[in-house]
Amino acid sequence: MEAVAKLKNCPLSARKMRLVVDLVRGKKVDQALDILHFTKKEAAVWLEKVVLSAIANWENKTEGLQNSDDYELYVKAAFSDGGSVLKRFRPAPHGRANRIRKRSNHVTIVVANRIPLPGEANPQAEVELEEAESDK
Repeated sequence: MEAVAKLKNCPLSARKMRLVVDLVRGKKVDQALDILHFTKKEAAVWLEKVVLSAIANWENKTEGLQNSDDYELYVKAAFSDGGSVLKRFRPAPHGRANRIRKRSNHVTIVVANRIPLPGEANPQAEVELEEAESDK
């Protein structure tokens, strides 16, 4: 089972956010939170909140059957897309004006569990079963 958390219009460029997003993609949730807590970039503060929100969304989706500590949660997908751009002008020499672009981004985090929930089908086992049947 997966859960998604999104952060829209984060006032940071997507390029700066991607540097931190790449650090946590594919990691276990506990390990990802440790990495974000000790990373000295501003993007890590925003991203830590999104990961915590994704964990809470997963717990709500499972309806409190068990705690998230009992399952091996990991960051299945994490990406940062460019958002809206605020255009501002600043005076330049000789009566000219320079454009300043204040960029933003949208972050999406998908959290999933490697250990299936009770009553949930294991997709990895289904793939192995299909491969075994096709070999026959």
